[in-house]
Amino acid sequence: MRYAWLRELAVPVPETLKSPLEVAAFEARQAAERLRFAVDEKMGEGYAAEKTGDGYLVTGGTTGVLYGAYALLRALRLGEEPPRGAQFPRCSLRMLNCWDNMDGTIERGYAGRSLWLEGDAFAYDPGRVRQLGRMLASVGINVLCLNNVNVHAPAQQLIGDFLPDLAAFAGILRPFGVRLMVSVDFSMPMQCGLNTADPLDSRVQAWWRERAGIVYAAVPDLAGFLVKADSEHRPGPNAYGRDHAQGANMLARTLKPFGGVLVWRAFVYNCLQDWRDRAVDRPCAAYDTYMPLDGKFDDNVILQVKNGPYDFQVREPVSPLLLGLKNTAMAVEFQLAQEYTGHQIDLYAMPPLWREVIDAVGADSLRAMAAVGNLGRDENWTGHPFAALNLFAFGLFAWDPGSDPGALIDQWTRLTYDLPEDQRKTLAGLLLDSRAVYEKYTAPLGLCWMVQPGLHYGPNPYGYEFDAWGTYNRADRNGVGIDRTAAGTGYACQYPESLARLYSDPAACPENLLLFFHRLPYGHVMPDGRTLIQRIYDDHFDGCEQAYAMARALQTLDLPEPDRSEALARMEKQVKNAENWRDVINTFFYRFSGVEDSRERKIYE
Repeated sequence: MRYAWLRELAVPVPETLKSPLEVAAFEARQAAERLRFAVDEKMGEGYAAEKTGDGYLVTGGTTGVLYGAYALLRALRLGEEPPRGAQFPRCSLRMLNCWDNMDGTIERGYAGRSLWLEGDAFAYDPGRVRQLGRMLASVGINVLCLNNVNVHAPAQQLIGDFLPDLAAFAGILRPFGVRLMVSVDFSMPMQCGLNTADPLDSRVQAWWRERAGIVYAAVPDLAGFLVKADSEHRPGPNAYGRDHAQGANMLARTLKPFGGVLVWRAFVYNCLQDWRDRAVDRPCAAYDTYMPLDGKFDDNVILQVKNGPYDFQVREPVSPLLLGLKNTAMAVEFQLAQEYTGHQIDLYAMPPLWREVIDAVGADSLRAMAAVGNLGRDENWTGHPFAALNLFAFGLFAWDPGSDPGALIDQWTRLTYDLPEDQRKTLAGLLLDSRAVYEKYTAPLGLCWMVQPGLHYGPNPYGYEFDAWGTYNRADRNGVGIDRTAAGTGYACQYPESLARLYSDPAACPENLLLFFHRLPYGHVMPDGRTLIQRIYDDHFDGCEQAYAMARALQTLDLPEPDRSEALARMEKQVKNAENWRDVINTFFYRFSGVEDSRERKIYE
């Protein structure tokens, strides 16, 4: 039951610990550090640490003392002084969204089966769940949504017949300051005797009020409900002619007396699109749906918006909805599970992506930060041992969105592995560069969805081209990309004026988004003088070469077992994946363009 960045605190957490203060004192003892604690309820989740003689005093709120203890222990292990002054999280809700199903499977899970569900019931090792709570608390994650946003039977009964089990599970995590959230099915009243789920029907409202009372009697500190509605065949208020504010507000009002929040996902689009219809553009959907509703949501509704307008692609612009909403509480949603970014086989460190999004959006506009979890029953929790970095860094980034990606990666490598300095820098460099390398050998210049349908690992540039999901690259013999300017689908016009101008001008548009916003001929000349087709060829050849270099560098690291063997085995798969992407994508575009590689490298016909 090892996990990386707390390896020095490997003693299992006793079940006798009942509060964050008791956990903090236990961690101090295990670390052999002289820490004293003082609780100041007014500080909430905040804390302050100061040196006192031969030890430290940590002052904080009920959970703040625990966050302070972990922050101080991290600093001491890194040979640093603790942060000066009082520290408070920028986001009040820092949530891990887990897509676990009651049968034990995990949708888009790449680290084994569920840690807490199996056989349509709760099934877990209590000791490992305590370790989970400890791991989440150590980086400031305070909410765990434990079931899939696509609520499959019998998960509806998490707020019904399974409530006693839900309460027991919540009790194990409570001493770590981790509260549960539950994904609920909007149509659940229809499964319990009513003939409608219309949010304006008084019977539906009464049913949810009664259900909320029963739920909170069992789990008084439940964070709330999460809902995916009117999306990918999930039920929602549109079926009754109601908008999403009406649907969300109805549920939120049942939670408000208990202090709960309603997290409503903004992932809504037409998933039955006709590829022949060029007027419909999937990235426009969330903005078109929710901007007219800005200011109409209750104050305990949080609209959860994916970082990009598509679906966690390798490269997307920031969602314009995150920039447009001014009167609605928002959460940005990231995906730690590497659905489109390597399945926790290929290296893909995410902090640089988060930095770009927050730099564009601004942390002050966010009330919450959420991430689709990458946990599973594998011994190392995340499948690839290095994928633990993304969980570690997400918690710290949600606490402080001003964090530097390189610093987070450096902290994780130093806390996790006792390597010589040159090797540690090599590992940190591999991780910091991994996103750029993956992007080079997979996604040319902002094109999306060139993956194997369903699986989403490995190349298939026509896999989604004629499908109903609105996922097209429009490649033909003349060019590639989609015109999303005012002359095309108009998507670029959803951005503030300065960004709309930037994205609409192919000479100014960031190169890594060029084909997301523009349709261009293969002979289009890039700023460095290369043609578009040559740039595509070069990126895929270069990305593959960089994958080879990563594999060679990884071989030089004296990592402990089993991490070394696991990392090397996955790197071998990554190299083959990079080769496959290089050859498939280059051949795909060569067959359309008929243009030879100017450097005469091997492209298959």
